[in-house]
Amino acid sequence: MVGPDGGGPVNTGPTDGDIDLSDVDLGQLDFWSRPLEERAAAFAALRRLDRPVLFPEPEMPGMEALGFRRGDGHYALVRHADVVEASRRPEVFCSSRGTIAGTLDPPPEFMEYFGSMITMDDPRHARLRRIVSRAFTDRVIARVSDAIDAAAVRIIEDFRPKGGGDFVTEVAGRLPLKIICDFMGVPEDRHERVFELSNLIIGSFDPEYVPDLAELGPSVLAAGEELRRMVHELAAERAEHPRDDLTSVLVRASVDGESLTDAELGSFFILLIVAGNETTRNAIAHGLHLLTRHPDQRGLWTSDFERHAPTAVEEIVRYASPVSFMRRTVTRDYELGGHVFHDGDKVLMYYCSANRDESVFDDPDAFDITRTPNPHLGFGAPGPHFCLGAHLARQEITVMFRELFRRLPDIHATAPPERLTSNFVNGIKHLECAF
Repeated sequence: MVGPDGGGPVNTGPTDGDIDLSDVDLGQLDFWSRPLEERAAAFAALRRLDRPVLFPEPEMPGMEALGFRRGDGHYALVRHADVVEASRRPEVFCSSRGTIAGTLDPPPEFMEYFGSMITMDDPRHARLRRIVSRAFTDRVIARVSDAIDAAAVRIIEDFRPKGGGDFVTEVAGRLPLKIICDFMGVPEDRHERVFELSNLIIGSFDPEYVPDLAELGPSVLAAGEELRRMVHELAAERAEHPRDDLTSVLVRASVDGESLTDAELGSFFILLIVAGNETTRNAIAHGLHLLTRHPDQRGLWTSDFERHAPTAVEEIVRYASPVSFMRRTVTRDYELGGHVFHDGDKVLMYYCSANRDESVFDDPDAFDITRTPNPHLGFGAPGPHFCLGAHLARQEITVMFRELFRRLPDIHATAPPERLTSNFVNGIKHLECAF
């Protein structure tokens, strides 16, 4: 096939007759339901090709009926260098024309709830990030650090009498949820509901969370509206009676005389709840699973926890890659990875593949808690959209494993993880454990 630039053939998916990243069937996601080892091998094959592959956009009638629009396909950026370069060129690979809905372009009503900073370009992105970053001062972060320690201890001690159970719902999912809710000032009696809504939004393709896929769109929109309404009520109360929480800071924060609008506050809250909760809880869950599978690495970490904690946390995030990809849309002609892209081309930056790139990581399929350097892209690649909460996530993962090793030193997974049906999040829904 001749490439659109007329400069030679373009790789088109499926590749080798067996790799199709668009092999998506609502409720099943066939390619993405394969074992992780098979997916890793598929991405390794794609990295060996001389240029990015063009995959067709999947037919998803249920989504299209909701106003999601299909296009001409998407290019898969699978090499570390290509993902980094695209991330550092936001003027070419833009976010405002689609980022989190895969290749389908979402309708305006979805963007109303889920159009936060990650779906913006400068100058609007820079303005919002400046305002929000004012809430992440040293004083606030120090207070949150103390809260992480206390929350981890409480969660583990509440779990101890049970002798085991579902590590995700009882432990891994509890810490980031509590920290974020406390951070925002959400009352504790609402935490469980926030947890349910977060699961519904991220797990919308999973029958456990949305049994009837005909209700996918309405369910996700209703969850977004409930979360937005929750933070608006909280913001109205904090405007009158401010407290020492993030909502109070955001309500009062301004940069150059500008403050967050109600819509921006609502979408930021949803982003914080979903991204901050899902990424960290999945890293913690993957961590226990990996340490159970690799007792030598567990033994090394527990032999000198503080020494190995920094590199161990980075390796868990690299190996797990909780967020599989982010989307960008090309704004002008640009050559990358041996291919000339054009205005309107869609690209998916596959972090899960970049984090196994043989040209960057020695023995990339090995789980090595001493790996250094470790320039993984588990928190996104360098650029304006690098994860604002990366430092907080690292703290939560570190503290949780420190307290687990102290208080439940023999905790281990007792069954394979039950994985989330998703091509966007490499999630673990349930993981049975014992101690």
